[in-house]
Amino acid sequence: MADRAATAQRPSAPGAPPPRGRPRTRRRAGAGWRRPGLAYLLLLPALVLELLVHLVPMAVGVWMSFRELTQFFIRDWAAAPDAGLRNYRVALDVDSAIGASLLRSLWITVAYAVLVVAGSWLLGFVAALLLQRPMRNRGLLRTLFLVPYALPAYAAVIAWSFMFQRDTGMINHLLVENLHLADDRPFWLIGDRSFVAVVAVSLWRHWPFAFLIIMAGMQNIATEMYEAAAIDGAGPAQQIRRVTLPMLRPVNLVLVLVLFLWTFNDFSTPFVLFGPAAPDEADLISIHIYQSSFVTWNFGLGSAMSVLLLLFLLVVTVGYLLLTAGGRRRAL
Repeated sequence: MADRAATAQRPSAPGAPPPRGRPRTRRRAGAGWRRPGLAYLLLLPALVLELLVHLVPMAVGVWMSFRELTQFFIRDWAAAPDAGLRNYRVALDVDSAIGASLLRSLWITVAYAVLVVAGSWLLGFVAALLLQRPMRNRGLLRTLFLVPYALPAYAAVIAWSFMFQRDTGMINHLLVENLHLADDRPFWLIGDRSFVAVVAVSLWRHWPFAFLIIMAGMQNIATEMYEAAAIDGAGPAQQIRRVTLPMLRPVNLVLVLVLFLWTFNDFSTPFVLFGPAAPDEADLISIHIYQSSFVTWNFGLGSAMSVLLLLFLLVVTVGYLLLTAGGRRRAL
């Protein structure tokens, strides 16, 4: 036994075959997690919740768009008669009152989304650029800039609705009595200025998100690039144009798309600001579809409008991604 143990402990000669015996297997850390199908099993709860929260209501909405679902069939949806494509024809008929009002609401929403996205990006970029370099109380300013994004949407919009009141609101008090920019107190929540009011509130809510994303993107730009540009004679404006904006291009592509989709589908801001009946000048498509569904009790028509809105946003998203992908390939 001693000779066998000594032979087992003796090192083998170079080139000699390994000693026979039971091979030792080393179990790598985490090998037990690498089982076939385990990743899908872990993703199963999220997939089930996604199915219940998004896909099932979407499928029900598509089904409702092909039904003549009005107030007479609320208690028994399955008894609603088949409408075929009638709801879609009514929504797309721009010569009728319903189709013309939907098209007008679509253009108002496009103008609203473009103004809010452009203003949010511009304010966020300027704020991130000013707070990028070390300065006194920079952390406090960053925190204050993020307050509108952290506040609950309903609380913030309700506060704005009080400030836009004609007689007691702070906006008219500031414009008329302090700055003397107007002779009379204007209406902000009805009439022509309602569009300005909803754009201002949405801009105030969304620009901190743009500031947060752009600031995070600027943190990944190496300072050596600015130093090299300064050595080459580039001024601050040229550094922004030649260094900052090209390096932020991937961030801006995603940011603009997300802001556009959020703004276009925004329901809480106009609903809390104006109520269920928004003025014609601020008739955003989310409120318009809500009125077509829950005010006139025509859920089939409202569902058809929702499906058309989904298809419109899908086409815009795909076109935007293809356009930006082509620009990215040309840049490379």
